[in-house]
Amino acid sequence: MPGQSRFHELEPLLTRVSKPIQYVGGELNSTVKDWNVGGFGDDGEELTVRWALMYPDAYEVGVPNQGMMILYEVINEQESALAERTYAVWGDLEKELREAGVPQLTVDGHRAVRDFDLFGISFSTELGYTNMLTALDLAGVPLHAVDRTDEDPLVIIGGHASFNPEPVADFIDAAIVGDGEEAVLTVTAIVGEWKEEGRPGGREELLYRLAGTGGVYVPRFYDVDYLPDGRIKRVAPNRSGVPWRVAKHTVMDLDAWPYPKKPLVPLAESVHERMSVEIFRGCTRGCRFCQAGMITRPVRERSITGIGEMVEAGLQATGFEEVGLLSLSSADHSEIAEITKGLADRYDGTNTGLSLPSTRVDAFNIDLANELTRNGRRSGLTFAPEGGSERIRKVINKMVSEDDLIRTVAAAYGAGWRQVKLYFMCGLPTETDEDVLQIAELAKRVIETGRQVSGRKDIRCTVSIGGFVPKPHTPFQWAAQLSADGTDERLEKLRQAIRADRRYGSSIGFRYHDGKPGIVEGLLSRGDRRIGRVIEAVWRDGGRFDGWSEHFSYERWMACAASALEPFGVDVDWYTTREREESEVLPWDHIDSGLDKEWLWQDWLDALDETEVDDCRWTPCFDCGVCPQMSTEIEIGPTGKTLLPLTVIRPDGQRFAAAQQ
Repeated sequence: MPGQSRFHELEPLLTRVSKPIQYVGGELNSTVKDWNVGGFGDDGEELTVRWALMYPDAYEVGVPNQGMMILYEVINEQESALAERTYAVWGDLEKELREAGVPQLTVDGHRAVRDFDLFGISFSTELGYTNMLTALDLAGVPLHAVDRTDEDPLVIIGGHASFNPEPVADFIDAAIVGDGEEAVLTVTAIVGEWKEEGRPGGREELLYRLAGTGGVYVPRFYDVDYLPDGRIKRVAPNRSGVPWRVAKHTVMDLDAWPYPKKPLVPLAESVHERMSVEIFRGCTRGCRFCQAGMITRPVRERSITGIGEMVEAGLQATGFEEVGLLSLSSADHSEIAEITKGLADRYDGTNTGLSLPSTRVDAFNIDLANELTRNGRRSGLTFAPEGGSERIRKVINKMVSEDDLIRTVAAAYGAGWRQVKLYFMCGLPTETDEDVLQIAELAKRVIETGRQVSGRKDIRCTVSIGGFVPKPHTPFQWAAQLSADGTDERLEKLRQAIRADRRYGSSIGFRYHDGKPGIVEGLLSRGDRRIGRVIEAVWRDGGRFDGWSEHFSYERWMACAASALEPFGVDVDWYTTREREESEVLPWDHIDSGLDKEWLWQDWLDALDETEVDDCRWTPCFDCGVCPQMSTEIEIGPTGKTLLPLTVIRPDGQRFAAAQQ
């Protein structure tokens, strides 16, 4: 029967695979609800709305994902709905499942994914697309949406990659763009009503109802026409009642959504062993390469009291000893000093540590750092200048000068830090070899500064380089991407420049990714529906876990792309290293992120002119379009509130209320 646990079929297979614990479930704060929790209608029709939620990567990467945890908890709070999780299975278990005839299962109730009404997949990176196809195939769900019947779940994607869903349009039934909390409840309500009415019109009618909300993209209701040269002529609805553009979802009051209230505690080792609280959402710094900052506008801060309540509840629910204060640039919260001091006071003398995973050079100060390390933990500091020269930082609108960085690292080394990590990108628009070689000079100056202010020789600086990939809904969406060979040549010159310096070279670590994965990511991020054939060909050729260097095959991707794209008269370079013109219809133009395309184009021209643009939180509006178009507005403090009166947690577990200051 549908919804039955199939763990008895899975269990014998686990003795033959690595890390079997990642498939057994039962984590602290996980949920398994009754399959028919929603009851039955008058005609005997079951009414429960059931979601299988997937993060398309290994358990150790997917289980700490904040977005997945939020949706999992929000859905399971509904009386007539349930949600369970599933993750990508490694090749050893995939082989065992196929041989034993066992389908893709959830880790909570070990129920077959195909038994659920909705299969929701969250993509933070496009390199997980082949893992989606593996999961669909293992689940017994047809790869192509056109081949699915009323017995198959609706396949819905979300996450940052869904802001250009076209490369996977053939494989999905729908896409949700933007914040998911309210969106999944809207979809749940629509599915519930459709079930209660007796499922009128079947799958097609349900998808039409979802599309009619204006916030769910259903690819089958849109046709794509192409010009003779391969560019898109237009993307248009093919039936009435379907909007020309699909709008993103934006949650405005974060305090009203204090999720996850009870974060999951993994059974197996994961990439983040901490409890995290999102302290604000969105960013208006205007870094032109940053898709996350552009598509999550406007800035919405969680209040200091709301943050304190979430930290306290989360620690009690999990037992974690580290709290990550998450956002795109956490030190930019208008009350970050009060937040960190208040939390440090509250947990003073305990094993509870605080961390800011993302910190800008110009937002960092030693007072902040000292509050974060008050319990004695002092790991390395990470900053992201992104560009090696001041010229290239103007191009990308990263308004951080070399002197800003030197002042910051001087303060850090002087206060006792010994290790600093600097993150840069290679292949940025207008970049030259000299821009990249400036990274070596900057790293040398950092080491020299550290030695001077600390009086020590054991100062370290690690330079980490990533390849730039142009992303949709950014000013760089028109830019040409640097070829893989071009990226590798520049990085080799930089490596030689660092290693050749006898005085500083041994103190500078150098980590980089070669240019090949970036080209594949660029193909997928700015691709159109024709790229679906490439993805499927790669998957059929054995492509899995493309985000993992040991499993990624550039040769496979290039070979499959060459054969799959040949009939269309385009190739990988056409999608990646080609610069677009203003008039070109982009594959994602019908997905409305709120940003005016004209504003993005002007910001692209400003980049070419090396013109910087200020953060609109503190200046007059620059008319990017988000606030008026989405009926939103920037929401920032200060609130004037504090975390006092607070309850101080002592090492013996006892609490006492501190006097209000």
